[in-house]
Amino acid sequence: MLSSSPEKSILLLKPRGFCAGVVRAIDIVELALQAFGPPIFVRKEIVHNRFVVRDLASRGAVFVDSVEDVPVGSRLVYSAHGVAPTVRRAADGRNLRVIDATCPLVTKVHLEAIKFAKSHGTILLIGHRDHDEVTGTVGEAPEQTIIVSTPAEAEAVQIPDGNVAYLTQTTLGLDEAQSIIDVLKRRFPQIQAPPAKDICYATENRQIAVKHVASKADLLLVVGSQNSSNSMRMVEVGAQRGLPGYLIDDEQDIAPAWLEDTRTVAVSAGASAPESLVKRVLEHLQDMGFHDVVEVEAVEENVHFPLPPELRHAQPLTQISIE
Repeated sequence: MLSSSPEKSILLLKPRGFCAGVVRAIDIVELALQAFGPPIFVRKEIVHNRFVVRDLASRGAVFVDSVEDVPVGSRLVYSAHGVAPTVRRAADGRNLRVIDATCPLVTKVHLEAIKFAKSHGTILLIGHRDHDEVTGTVGEAPEQTIIVSTPAEAEAVQIPDGNVAYLTQTTLGLDEAQSIIDVLKRRFPQIQAPPAKDICYATENRQIAVKHVASKADLLLVVGSQNSSNSMRMVEVGAQRGLPGYLIDDEQDIAPAWLEDTRTVAVSAGASAPESLVKRVLEHLQDMGFHDVVEVEAVEENVHFPLPPELRHAQPLTQISIE
């Protein structure tokens, strides 16, 4: 039972924060620094959280936008979002010693794209065009892939023949993706679905938790960076159920006006946000009079991914220091 206390309260959602893919990606960079020493180059942000990136950079990780920015023969880590084959070929051409931190669930989508592309059909990739994950997946079959971002685009998209399948970005909103899938299935009854849903367990679980408390809270605060797709989707899920919310980097983003008429705040964190930031938000809210903290577990979560072979015998750390 949730607290019915008239006092100002916080509903602390669980699961929240780091998912297994993010833990694995951060561990890979930390262990590479430990095993090989800096610099360790990382293509793009290892995960979409500026605090995590800043902490790793302070310890010798060098974040670059392009493989061409990495000195020949250096060690390079691919981010959790995956890369296109053209990136892998460019890395090979520079003799880079690559460690792949792609989330296994993203790799699953890449393999599905490769498999379907062999049938020479059309792949409708449901996702956001500017997201790193989508860019990497499209790269597996660029001539056969069409990105579909909205139900309106699903209504308008044209395919050359009946050989068509859909895949999804792993960090979409469940309802958002389903609304597009419904349109595609109505327009193309023969469309092939992935063997198992592509939206990752962590994205789904964090959205379920928001839905669980939507009618019990007055405000939702999601800790996460603005470029974190799964974090933004949590805010949208709350809004769809009448729960206003904000995506915040940390406690400094909380506007006092948000709390003026609020009795109950729901707090969660996207899959790439450290728990230390959640703790800072809780402490700030408690200073603002929200003393009663109730942890609400909507879904039990216990998933772990193995490290890549280059680092399998190293000891995982995941020690992010946020100052």
